[in-house]
This record gives sequence, structure tokens and C-alpha cells, in this order.
Amino acid sequence: MNVLYLDNHLIAVNKPAGAIVQGDKTGDQPLSEQVAHYLKVEFNKPGDAFIGVIHRIDRPVSGLVLFARTSKGLSRMNALFRERNIRKKYLALVEGKVEETEGTLVHYLSKNEEQNRSKASLVPKEGLLKCELKFKVLFFSDRYSLLEVEPLTGRHHQIRVQLSAIKHPIRGDVKYGARRGNPDRSICLHAYQLEFQHPISKHDIQITAPWPRNEAWSPIADYHSHP
Repeated sequence: MNVLYLDNHLIAVNKPAGAIVQGDKTGDQPLSEQVAHYLKVEFNKPGDAFIGVIHRIDRPVSGLVLFARTSKGLSRMNALFRERNIRKKYLALVEGKVEETEGTLVHYLSKNEEQNRSKASLVPKEGLLKCELKFKVLFFSDRYSLLEVEPLTGRHHQIRVQLSAIKHPIRGDVKYGARRGNPDRSICLHAYQLEFQHPISKHDIQITAPWPRNEAWSPIADYHSHP
């Protein structure tokens, strides 16, 4: 268990790509149960440890996931996410060289429930949801660019579909136009940082999750200014 942060109310872990945050129809053990077991063993609890799911990231995505250890922590963190009083940053390794060093993308999304995918349009239409994200280029090689991405809205597959819409799909994300998949079925999108005011102590909190050091992320092995 790669624990990044732990206090009486919250625990943050670095999720490997392929793990699910919450139980689904696959029947695979979710990360929430693994974290609950870790807490039970770590603190020698006689009963089951309380774990509240605050947010989720997609199965093929790696990175920081925050859970609540108390009902008070859960309700107050839910309010922070709902009111968007939390700052989320991702790392995305995308195909091609992104020419602009930084910018803001604005699209309008529609979701196909049957295919579990979204489609982006530059033109606002009735029924489409506006989505925005900021990006900054951190590094690029011959075939890939590493972006720091900050979503300003929380739409379905937002980062994946918006980067695909500008012709820079995330490495391994064949659903949104990548040339080929990664061998482990991951995509090179990593939830790497959360900033928020602690819901109980009111202290400013910043938690960072190191990105995977594996073959899929190898094009940025020479990038040494690790965020």
C-alpha cells in the first residue's frame, strides 16, 4: 500500500493503473477495501475500518486517490469537491509535440452512455456541457509531450477527450485515438497533486503522488525536474 498522506480523518494513496477505486460489476477487489484492510491491520482495529470514497479516477489512470476515515471527514470533503474548492493537477504523456507552451482548452461535451465515452465540440449546443482545462508543457521528446493539466470542470473523461480533440491523445488511450495501447492496458494519465484546506484542521494541504516509473512512461525518463 503506497500511502501518501494519513491523519485521523483522511488517507491518500497512490493508485496503480488497473485498480478500481470502488466495487463494480467486475467483482475485482476495489482500492477502498484494500485501504480499509490496511487501516485495520496498521491500527489493530477489532472491527472493520471506516472508509469513505470521496472521488474516483478511471481504472486505466494512475495516481492520487483520497479517502475519508471518518463520516465528518467524508461529508466535509464531499462539500469541498462539490463546490470545487480543491485544486487537482494531472500529468499527461501525449502523442506528438504540443506547440503551445501553455494554454486553456474550452470544449462542449456530450456523453455516450452505451459506449462509455464522451465527444468534444468547439461549438456550444443545447445539451452539451462546457468543460475547461489549463495545461502547461513540462517536457517533450521526438514523439511525446509531457503536460501538467489542471481541469477547471469535472466532466466525464474530460482530460482524455479534450487532449484528443486537439490531436494529442494520451499515450495508450486507444479509446480516444492513441496509435496503440500500453501492454498493461493503462493510459499515461496520472493524478499527481491535490491542494485543499483540511476540512477539520483548516490547514492548507498539498499531496503529491510520484508518477509510475515503467515502460509506458519511459519517453520521459530523461525528465529530471520531477514535479
